[in-house]
Amino acid sequence: MFSFPSKIYPITDITISGLSHAAQVERLIAGGARLIQLRDKHSSPREFFTDAESAVTIARSYGVQIIFNDRVDMALALRADGVHLGQGDVPPEAARKLLGETAVIGFSVHSVEQAKAAMKLPIDYLGIGPVFPTSTKERPDPVIGLEGLQRAREVAGEIPLVAIGGIKLQNVPGILDAGANAVALISALLGNSSEITAQMKDLNQLK
Repeated sequence: MFSFPSKIYPITDITISGLSHAAQVERLIAGGARLIQLRDKHSSPREFFTDAESAVTIARSYGVQIIFNDRVDMALALRADGVHLGQGDVPPEAARKLLGETAVIGFSVHSVEQAKAAMKLPIDYLGIGPVFPTSTKERPDPVIGLEGLQRAREVAGEIPLVAIGGIKLQNVPGILDAGANAVALISALLGNSSEITAQMKDLNQLK
């Protein structure tokens, strides 16, 4: 069964960080990241692919796992470790057929009802959120709060749960206490590019 190698699940963003995906991956790995999601909503497919290819090469040299947000095609082409899918993306069943049984497939849910339905899918972990208001999506789903996270934890059973959405660094301990196996961070971790490595190191000290 899949388990998160760290309590912190960093997600790259070139707009927030001002850095290429490859540069972000280097800094995150230097801070101790073991699993990184590549997410790009702005670059052209060709630009993202070229950058992601470098990022995957770097990660592989350190034994770090790379997950693609949405892009099953790029995960397949670059032999990445898996994908993270949303409610409107390629169905997890199709992604599993394409990527194989060993691929890591994450799936986003935004309510307890969606979490219940996801238990029937061939996935390795659930992403639940937004826990708090977020600015990284143009049309975010309703906030679930810590109570919604706790209820999702009960529904998910043995499936690992990662919390996402509007999470500040100071909120991380409380989210872990509420039942998340890991916390996905974007803005809070990437907002100051010169501090990415140091903040990742600090967060990796959390028990």
